[in-house]
This record gives sequence, structure tokens and C-alpha cells, in this order.
Amino acid sequence: MAAKKPKPGNEATALSLHIGLNAVSAAAYEGWDGPLAACEFDASDMAAIAKAKGMTSTLLLTKKATRANVLAAIRGAAKALQPGDLFFMSYSGHGGQVPDIDHDEKDRKDETWCLFDGQLIDDELYFELSKFGAGVRILVLSDSCHSGTVTRDRPPIPPPGTRARLMPAGVAMRVYEAHKAFYDKLQNDVAKAAGGQVTDPDAALSQVGTAGQASTVIGEFKPSVILMSGCQDNQVSLDGDHNGAFTEQLLKIWNHGAFEGTYGSFHARIRAGMPASQSPNLFVLGPAAAFLKQAPFAT
Repeated sequence: MAAKKPKPGNEATALSLHIGLNAVSAAAYEGWDGPLAACEFDASDMAAIAKAKGMTSTLLLTKKATRANVLAAIRGAAKALQPGDLFFMSYSGHGGQVPDIDHDEKDRKDETWCLFDGQLIDDELYFELSKFGAGVRILVLSDSCHSGTVTRDRPPIPPPGTRARLMPAGVAMRVYEAHKAFYDKLQNDVAKAAGGQVTDPDAALSQVGTAGQASTVIGEFKPSVILMSGCQDNQVSLDGDHNGAFTEQLLKIWNHGAFEGTYGSFHARIRAGMPASQSPNLFVLGPAAAFLKQAPFAT
């Protein structure tokens, strides 16, 4: 199929998807419903930014944030967007893990987003993003645990009196054992569809150093992807009463659009305002050097 031609002038299309889960289905998570307080607020606040920037948005809150709905929204955007267009996706909820059966992870675990009726595995997410065309810009904001360098051997202990956006390890193993055939098939299907190898961000993430630095995976990614995540691999992303800690600081620095700078300086300012116990991460996939120099949320 011939590549789509860039649009004339500045007629970029911008779509966004905002996912926020204050709970998950106990039926899908072996009795655990993962109560949180601020994830729906996070998603709504990100959707408000998108609306202010002229984006066409989809908002999926808790029970609507199913695997089918999330994948349909991502795939719909991949089909619709052309070179120069923007896809902005945010996730607020629990991060989880399932055992890695295709051995693409150093810690032998695949990281997940805990959607309402089941987990979205990181291999799935990055494979879906790889389907976007060359020249499409993709921004992903993830306020969840297991969103740093995602190579930890043991999860950190949340500070006393706080709510972490982290599916407990014991719950994660029970869920996997109860749904092993489903999650194993997902990994196998993605690997097969990707030609036997999934481009995974872990190698790039492990190279991320000081604030503002980003590593690039040179792989099959044709779109330009920026991902800002809530914490490092030895930390947890904390929930709040109105926003998660990462999202709250992001909104403060954004300051209703008054922020002036690039994605790199935006991340650095957010990280500088966070406590040492939670340091947001930044990495890129594909040819994202020019994208990093743009103003945040620019369409």
C-alpha cells in the first residue's frame, strides 16, 4: 500500500484517547477490584487539555475502559491519521505484570495496563503503536506503576498512608494463573503478527539517565512516539484525591497553557517539582528528535 501523502499547509488532524480507571472488574482480577480515587479526574483533565487544543477526543472511564474499547480507539486512530497528524493518549490506573513467555524482557515479566476487564500487555501496546504511519506524532502519558524502566525484580513498598497505582504481586500472579491461556496467547499472537519479534521499549528505558535525557530505539517504529511515565523502576506512582501525583504536577507546570518550552523542558520541569520518591520518566520510539523540540500538545 502506498504511503499517505502529507496534508497541505497546517491542516493537521489531532485525535486523543483518555483512559481512567478508579476500579477494575473483580470478575477479571480474581476478586480484586483495585479501588483508586483520582484516575477518572486525571483522564477528564487530560481530555480538557485536548479539547482546548482542538483535538477530537474519546474518554473511557472505569467500566468503559475495556480492552475492546481501548484497542478499537487506538486502531481507529492508526487508520485515520496521516503524516503530520497527532495522536495523544493518556492512561491513569494500576500497572501490573504477567510472566513473559517470549523472552523479550530482562526481568522475565511483561508490564501491563490494568483495564476494566483484563490487562493490556506492553507488547500489545507497542505493536499497536507501530501500526501508525510514518510522520504521525504520538504522545503517551502514563500515570501508573510499572511505568519507569520496567525492569525491576521486586516492586517497591509504597510510603505509609498512600495509595499506589500498582496491582499487588500476589494478585498479579493469581490473575495470571487463572487466565494463563488468555495472556500467553496474547503474547504469542502479537509476536506472530510482528514477524516473530516485538519492538519493546525496555532497552531504551534502561538507558535513560538524568532528567531530560531520552533514549531512542532504532527499530520498526515509523511514527514518532514520546512517552512520559509516572515513576522510575524502583518507585511507585501515587494516587491522590483529585489527581495522581504525576498528573497533578504536570497540570501545575502546564498552567492552563501558559507553559512555554519543549517536551524535553516540560518533562524536566515536571520531574524537578516531584519528590525524590517519584521521578517521572521520558523515552522515545522512532524518529522523535524533531517531535521532542515541539511545544507540548501542539497540533
